[in-house]
Amino acid sequence: MALSDALKQEIQQAYRDLLAGKGIRARYGQRLMIAEIARYMGEITADDGRRTSPPATCVIEAGTGTGKTLAYLVAAVPVARALGKTLVISTATVALQDQIVLKDLPDLKQHTRLDFRWTLAKGRGRYLCMSRLEARLHDEGNGDSETMPLFLLEAQAGDEPGSRAFFEQMLARYGDRSWDGDRDHWPEQIPDDVWRQVTTDHRQCTNRHCSYFDSCAFFDARKELDQADVVVANHDLVLADLALGGGAILPEPENALYIFDEAHHLPDKALNHFAASVALNGTRQWLKQLSQALVKMQPFLAPGTQAVKTLDKIGTAARDLDLVLGRVYQEAETNTRWDFNEERRSAQWRYPEGELPDALAALAAEARVATATLVRHLGALADDVQAAFDERKEHDIDRETAEAWYPVIGAFHSRAEDQLRLWVAWCEQVNESTATENGDDDSARPRAKVPPPARWAVRQRWEHAEDITFYSSPVLADNLLYSRLWSRAYGAVLTSATLTALGRFDRLRSRAGLPEASRYCVVPSSFRYGDMATVEVPSMRAMPTDDAFTDALVERLPDLWAGEPATLVLFTSRRQMHRVRDALAPEHPDLILTQDDMAKGEVLRQHCARVDEGRPSVLFGVASFAEGIDLPGKYLKHVVITRLPFSVPDDPIEASLAEWVTQRGGNPFMEITVPDASVKLVQAVGRLLRTEQDTGRVTILDRRIVTRRYGQLLLDALPPFRRIIEP
Repeated sequence: MALSDALKQEIQQAYRDLLAGKGIRARYGQRLMIAEIARYMGEITADDGRRTSPPATCVIEAGTGTGKTLAYLVAAVPVARALGKTLVISTATVALQDQIVLKDLPDLKQHTRLDFRWTLAKGRGRYLCMSRLEARLHDEGNGDSETMPLFLLEAQAGDEPGSRAFFEQMLARYGDRSWDGDRDHWPEQIPDDVWRQVTTDHRQCTNRHCSYFDSCAFFDARKELDQADVVVANHDLVLADLALGGGAILPEPENALYIFDEAHHLPDKALNHFAASVALNGTRQWLKQLSQALVKMQPFLAPGTQAVKTLDKIGTAARDLDLVLGRVYQEAETNTRWDFNEERRSAQWRYPEGELPDALAALAAEARVATATLVRHLGALADDVQAAFDERKEHDIDRETAEAWYPVIGAFHSRAEDQLRLWVAWCEQVNESTATENGDDDSARPRAKVPPPARWAVRQRWEHAEDITFYSSPVLADNLLYSRLWSRAYGAVLTSATLTALGRFDRLRSRAGLPEASRYCVVPSSFRYGDMATVEVPSMRAMPTDDAFTDALVERLPDLWAGEPATLVLFTSRRQMHRVRDALAPEHPDLILTQDDMAKGEVLRQHCARVDEGRPSVLFGVASFAEGIDLPGKYLKHVVITRLPFSVPDDPIEASLAEWVTQRGGNPFMEITVPDASVKLVQAVGRLLRTEQDTGRVTILDRRIVTRRYGQLLLDALPPFRRIIEP
């Protein structure tokens, strides 16, 4: 569909109205981004609403200060509406998701003539399950809940998460609608172990058969999804929907235009999503819990019924699996060359080229069969219990029993399926010639050999127990993303401040499996980097590879933060960060805050409070602070990078990828390690300038950036700050 003149005018008018309404001036990069997205979407051809042009994405790197969120909204909302497609905006973080929903979309609606509706989509696990909460309170056995409506129980302030009073407070707030059941909207952070007790997943949810369906937080949030023109989601939810075939949670890819913001996270998110793991002793303990649940369930079932027979089959399958897992554990424990790290009380073993020893491979095949049998019988029981909700037919199971036991059986079934994924992945033959997932037709894309999966084991020791966990993960997400997303989506835009590595898109193209017809653009920044900041490489008496480097940091840092109101020091090792802090804190009381001292938000709050009071503040952080914090203006004037952010050498996925590149005659350091470090370094440097008024300096204490051949590549990939390099 070529963009009509009317549609172009609608986009241009919306941009003018937005600028006027918000009282901001036009930015060249923002205008360029709007034009690029609109042009890309307008060039997609379709027949009867289905894309007929080759798969293609639009990739735009737009640095901080571009105003990229408003740019893609102004361009994509009118085009999506004209095409009759749903605009799905996906982010990597909750913070950006909330910004788009609570600020950017309302601004667009308020200041322009665009008519559109939007909604926020989150996974079921972010919402309260009333049925689970009621069961949790009932299990406490408190008489109050038997004699008065739970909604009338008085909420108590300051109750510890996980206590009965806390759950009663949760129920009261949901009952009086002061809380909408969204975990992210609870005033305090709810620990994972507490939240798991009151939420559910698709395997445990009885949907319309639940007595709380009409007041369900999850389904209330979903009612607007079908009517929305814009759906704001996150990468994990998009991937979860694709794993279910696409269209199960979000609009089907063929009817969606995607905007992936923070797109540099997408390949790693995909790897995490399609990875699998099984803790051997943890699973054996879980099988005992399953057996106990079967004993408790049996009295609720009439003797001789199909459900009772299935119960017996599940019990047999669980015992068989337990025996196999015992043998697997013994084999892995005895015949693996474990090299324990006493500090972490753990050891890791990666299977080179993804090849398992013959004995372990044979046992993995047995575990696969045994787990598949358990999954099949649990699925049959879940179907039997679910059928009891159909009041039009006679059933062996009464509805009350079904309501009580369906979530329990569903939870066991879901976990068994997760375990089966690992055994299936471990039993797949390593075959480099297979370029596509599950034999998907991929004729539109050149076929290429793919790396074998990464397979590894971790053995952990605790005070009174130990366990071995098996893992499997794809090494690249390219074919997963291509076959499930890019080849099906009507259109997709990927944007972030850091999509290039060493000035090229090659890294993203290969890791994300982007189609050949994709278009790429780097939007120029509005920042005057040379006037706003410097990048400095001072002399150091030790290199990061030397034992004396930590002492050199302790010696150098006080001079670097002297006279600065706000400094961020970034480390690549938590251990080194703590050692430097322990050495310097006594001499500099009430100056240093590390990201491990308290919750991230509180660390940043205290840092800003010190600066507001006119006191200097120094933040120590590792990887998550190198990307995920925003400290504009006076709150950050100096970023110190202690060493170049090269990947940890024992990461099994990175090691497997490096092994594959080496076998193909490549140089993994230059092809993988250096480009990855470039992306992380640009992100770290990006903490300094957040607005056009910011100024400051970046100091890099790793002299390899000027003494090694690759260092010049890393330095040239940074924004064009003024450089000050000491000999």
